[in-house]
Amino acid sequence: MPRLTEDAHGVYIIAATPFDEQGAIDQRSIRSMVSFYFEKGADGLTILGMMGEAPKLTLAESAQLVRDVLAEAGGKPVIVGVSAPGLAAIRELSHQAMEMGAAGVMVAPPGTLRTDDQIVDYFCQVADMLGPGTPIALQDFPLAVNVMISPNVIDRIVRTTPSVVMLKHEDWPGLAKLTTLRRQEQQGRRRISILCGNSGLFLPEEMQRGADGAMTGFAFPEMMIDIVRACRQGEIDRARDIFDAYLPLIRYEQQPGVGLAVRKYVLAKRGVIACAAQRRPAAPLPQEAVAEVEVLLARQARRLAELG
Repeated sequence: MPRLTEDAHGVYIIAATPFDEQGAIDQRSIRSMVSFYFEKGADGLTILGMMGEAPKLTLAESAQLVRDVLAEAGGKPVIVGVSAPGLAAIRELSHQAMEMGAAGVMVAPPGTLRTDDQIVDYFCQVADMLGPGTPIALQDFPLAVNVMISPNVIDRIVRTTPSVVMLKHEDWPGLAKLTTLRRQEQQGRRRISILCGNSGLFLPEEMQRGADGAMTGFAFPEMMIDIVRACRQGEIDRARDIFDAYLPLIRYEQQPGVGLAVRKYVLAKRGVIACAAQRRPAAPLPQEAVAEVEVLLARQARRLAELG
């Protein structure tokens, strides 16, 4: 299986975890979901992320999910989210995932970190514990974990920790941060891959600022795939037109607390997964929200038809 490197680019979809109505992992939907993402043109997958309901899974379930996804991935790279409060849990799942053939692991800082030195030391400890054979994607998502990582701190981590080969850039606002990180590389610091999150809300601008692609989820992964492809070909206006067609639904799906329910509803409607259920604790999508999503889907279809 390929290992994650600083040259990674394109779109790595953050995959949801399919459940049945009783809350059990739906292995048949795993197969259909993985096939769907790669048929749409994804370059890789990331599983057990925050939108993958990872904290609701047992360690045994997490390991089985990794095994099932890798079995369907056909040699395509799969990154495994291993963030946890303690290093022992990170080490155990990371070692299992890499032995199964994962491309690398994604780690977010725990919310207990408060100083720059603590953040740098944390990622040094993670890298030392996992060893040089485990590539790491650093997840920078301060809105979720409440840890602010400045460009200078990322610079320190990259300089001192060779196994950190990718940044999942999910700060908001984050465009200036992205520009600063690329300027640091021009000044001699090792280049790393930067893939962006937040459901692609700023993807056209992020690509122009130097991002290598996207690592995020959305019920229409083809949006991110087409935008990244257009940007890499220099077709910026085309990329913006594609983005405009999907924007209302992206915005709706970004609502805190309801976004995953919206995404799973649409994925189920598209036949990607059999059931839109989330594992408890979770609330189903209210009927009023379902009606609003249906309106957005109809309008999106018209805009895409006009776009051709």
